[in-house]
Amino acid sequence: MEIETVGVVGAGQMGNGIAHVFALAGYGVLLTDISQESLDRGRQVIERNLDRQVSREKISAEDRDAALARIRTTLTLSDLGQTDLVIEAATERETVKTAIFEDLVPHLKPNTILTSNTSSISITRLASRTDRPEKFMGFHFMNPVPVMQLVELIRGIATDQETFDAMHRVVERLGKTAATAEDFPAFIVNRILMPMINEAVYTLYEGVGNVSSIDSAMKLGTNHPMGPLELADFIGLDTCLAIMNVLHDGLADTKYRPCPLLTKYVEAGWLGRKTKRGFYDYRGETPVPTR
Repeated sequence: MEIETVGVVGAGQMGNGIAHVFALAGYGVLLTDISQESLDRGRQVIERNLDRQVSREKISAEDRDAALARIRTTLTLSDLGQTDLVIEAATERETVKTAIFEDLVPHLKPNTILTSNTSSISITRLASRTDRPEKFMGFHFMNPVPVMQLVELIRGIATDQETFDAMHRVVERLGKTAATAEDFPAFIVNRILMPMINEAVYTLYEGVGNVSSIDSAMKLGTNHPMGPLELADFIGLDTCLAIMNVLHDGLADTKYRPCPLLTKYVEAGWLGRKTKRGFYDYRGETPVPTR
């Protein structure tokens, strides 16, 4: 089961990062999204990030040019059917992901492996909506993809050993490290990380500390490179809320109840860096706490 061509669904923050690392590792990449604007923006981000790697002498200019030459784009989802591996990196909503896989299935080669970059949704359930649950896996990259070294590999109940071994080899070729997780809500990283972020929001909600004091306390007191509220803004508060809801619904434990303040920020459209406002206001030269 040799993989040489990869289809990536979604050219956003995660999708363009995934396309970047695969192209740099020598894979042919076909990137798709629902608008040409999204594809153009995704390619610009890839070019900018590759240029940064060249300037820091992580890669050569020749490596950058070769990687860019390996990335093609398309607005037609069915074009990805001829690739060896498909990685879905669309928004963290199960209905969206399911619709993508159902549209894609009729166009797939018999041996194409399907994966989802979901950070929390059941792999078994997503796989059951396809014609190849045995060739379906969770393939969860960390953000930002070109920098972070970990990939979570999640088997669904039907995933076969051949598929798992093939994906493990892919992770090695990318120069990253695989962590194997069982198919439970939010897997490993977000099962631990998101309740910490949610608790930081509760600490803010209850007036224990303000945004600055909470983030400073965690950075200086526990040596975290980024405070939990700053990290939440970086991830996207809508994504944080979606994962907390998956944990709360899937495990039925009140300790995973999303903080009402997190819900309020999302309802206001204050989703973090991507909307210029979250726990910090990013509209000026330096971020300013909103509480």
